[in-house]
Amino acid sequence: MPLPRPLPTLFSSRFSLSMALALAVSGVAPLAQAQSLAELYESAKAFDATYQSAQLQYDANVARAAQAKAGILPSAALSAGASRIGLDSSLPANATHYSTQNATLSASQPLYRPANWATFSQGQKQVELARAQFEAAEQDLIVRTSQAYFDVLAAQDTLTFVQAQKAAVAEQLASAKRNFEVGTSTITDTREAQARYDLVTAQEIAADNDLRVKKIALDQLAGVTEAKPTPLRAPVSLPPVVPADIGAWVRQSESGHPTIRQAQSGLDIAELEVTKAEAGHKPTLDATASYNVTKNPPSNTSSRLNTSSVGLVFNVPLFAGFAVQNRVKETLSLRDKAQSDLDGARRSVAQATRTAFLGVQSGQGQVKALEAAELSSQSALEANRLGYQVGVRINIDVLNAQSQLFQTKRDLAQARYNVLLGGLRLRQASGSLSAADLQPINGLLAR
Repeated sequence: MPLPRPLPTLFSSRFSLSMALALAVSGVAPLAQAQSLAELYESAKAFDATYQSAQLQYDANVARAAQAKAGILPSAALSAGASRIGLDSSLPANATHYSTQNATLSASQPLYRPANWATFSQGQKQVELARAQFEAAEQDLIVRTSQAYFDVLAAQDTLTFVQAQKAAVAEQLASAKRNFEVGTSTITDTREAQARYDLVTAQEIAADNDLRVKKIALDQLAGVTEAKPTPLRAPVSLPPVVPADIGAWVRQSESGHPTIRQAQSGLDIAELEVTKAEAGHKPTLDATASYNVTKNPPSNTSSRLNTSSVGLVFNVPLFAGFAVQNRVKETLSLRDKAQSDLDGARRSVAQATRTAFLGVQSGQGQVKALEAAELSSQSALEANRLGYQVGVRINIDVLNAQSQLFQTKRDLAQARYNVLLGGLRLRQASGSLSAADLQPINGLLAR
C-alpha cells in the first residue's frame, strides 16, 4: 500500500504560492518613492529628446511663418558714402582733389502686391500646421510613456509568476525526491520535476532580463533613475468607453485629428500657392519716398545739396518666357495632390479610430472573460486541493491548478493594461488625447 503523501509539502507549497499571488495581484508591494503615470509623463516632457525636438521645431515654424508678414509692411533703408575725387591735367596748377559725402534715407510701402498677401496668409496657415504637428508629438509622448509604464508593470507580473512557479516546482521536486527515497514514486517523477525546474529557472532569467530592459526604457524616456511605476489597485473597475457610439468617435476625429488638420492646412497653403503663381500676371504698385543729402566740395556753388522725392512705382509684367503659365500649372497639380492627401488622411484616421474603438471593446470583453476564468481557476484549485487530501489527485495536479490560476491572474492584469492603453490610443486616433486623460488612470493606481 502506498504511503500517505507528505502533507507539509502541499501546505508549504500552498503557502508560498498564495503569498506570491497576494503580492502580485493585490499590489501589496513596497510603494516607497513610486511614481504615478502623470508624474512620469511630466518628467518625460522635460527630458524626452523627441518631444523637445518637436517643441523647438514648433517654435522655429512659428518664427518662420511670422517672416511672411514682412511682405506687406513698409521697409526702410539708410545708406551713406564718402569718396575722394582727384582731377589732374597736364598743367600742375590745374590739379585738384576734393571729397564728397552723401547719405540717403529711403522707404517703400507695398500698396498692391497680391503675391505678398498670399504669402502672408500662407504664414498664418503655417502656424496652424505647426500647432497640429506639435499636438501630434505631444499625444505620441503620452502614448509612449503609458506604454513604457504598463510594460514595466506587465514585466513585473511575469517575473512574479515565474518566481512563484519556480517555488512550486521546487517543492514538487523536493517531494518527488523524498517519495523516491521511500519508494512511493519512480525515478521518472523526479526527472520530470527536475526538467520542469530547469525550464522555469531559464524562464526566470529571461523574465528578469525583460524587466530590466523595460525599466531601462522607462528610465530613458522619463529621465529618471530606477523608476517605480505604481501598480493598479485591486480590485479595479475599468472605466467604460464614453461615448459608446463608434460613429461619434469617427466624427470627432474628422474635425480634430492633428493629421487631418495638417493635411487641411497643407491644402490651404497649396491653394494660396496657386494664388501667388497667378499673381505673376498682375501688376504691382508701391509707394516710395527718399531723402538724400550730398555734401559738395567747397569750390562749388553750394557745399550741400538736399533732395527729397515721393512717388508711386507701378510695374506691369509683360512676358517672362511662359514661366508664369508653367508655374500656375505646377501649383494646380500640387493643389490637387494636397486634396488627395487630405482625403487619404481622413480615410486613414477614420479606419484607425474604428480599429481602436473595436480594440477597446474587445479588450473589455476579454477582461470580463478572464475575470470569469479567474473564478473558475480558483474553484479548480480548491477542488484539486480537496482531491489531493482524499487521495484522488496527486501533487502535480495541485501545482498545475495553482499555476493556471496565477497565469489567469497575470493575463487578466495584462488585459486590463491593454484596455487602459487602448482607451488612450482611441483618444489619440480621434485626435482628442491630452494630458488630462491620464488623471482617470491615476485614480486607478494603488496610492
